[in-house]
Amino acid sequence: MKLILDFGNTLQKAAIFDHNQLIAIKAFKKISLKNIQDFIASFTIESAILSSVINYNKDIYSYLQTNFRFIELATDTPIPIKNKYASPETLGNDRLAAIISANITYNNSNLLVINAGTCITYDFIDKNSNYWGGAISPGIKIRFKALHNFTDKLPLILKNKKSTALIGNSTENSILSGVINGSIAEVENIISNYKKKYPDLKVIISGGDMKYFDKIIKNSIFAFPNIVLFGLNIILDFNVEN
Repeated sequence: MKLILDFGNTLQKAAIFDHNQLIAIKAFKKISLKNIQDFIASFTIESAILSSVINYNKDIYSYLQTNFRFIELATDTPIPIKNKYASPETLGNDRLAAIISANITYNNSNLLVINAGTCITYDFIDKNSNYWGGAISPGIKIRFKALHNFTDKLPLILKNKKSTALIGNSTENSILSGVINGSIAEVENIISNYKKKYPDLKVIISGGDMKYFDKIIKNSIFAFPNIVLFGLNIILDFNVEN
């Protein structure tokens, strides 16, 4: 079995895969080595991969390096796609893993992968497995915080709704309308622009805030929970096998 670790800005996730099947998953707000050891205690782990966009305790690295066939995802890690990104050293591991997962799942397709998390990211890979890049936009929680932090009187919305009326009848509801409906309009417009250029485009949506966009999921738009973890599992297999 394999240990997959994805350390993001908001949550750090640990997952167990048996071949291509996700067996167990747990998320932490601030992960520790003991958290990892407790999580894998009932599994026999042979290999592990770690992707991180945060600074983490190096005792975790030492433990993984010592006990398993281990790789930490980096710019020079071999991957099963052709990366055409102009600055690969600045490309987020989560974006890379998501696009690889989508490419393997929907092979020989033009793909737009939307990951709605701390940021909303858009990534395009063509039917020949050439990854070209995409866009990065503020996520929903960032938008709420920005309105509060950069104004004197607008409140911070913490308990946001999945959907909201177009016309807000209070300041709180106006913020909800602007952020939620504005984010949905952004995603719909970007998808529309991509489809003008690539009519056969398939769109994949994932991420912790995916629920806000479920009403736009249609025949050629697919929900893919935990897409980054599946991508990291593919990258680990690719390196172990080669």
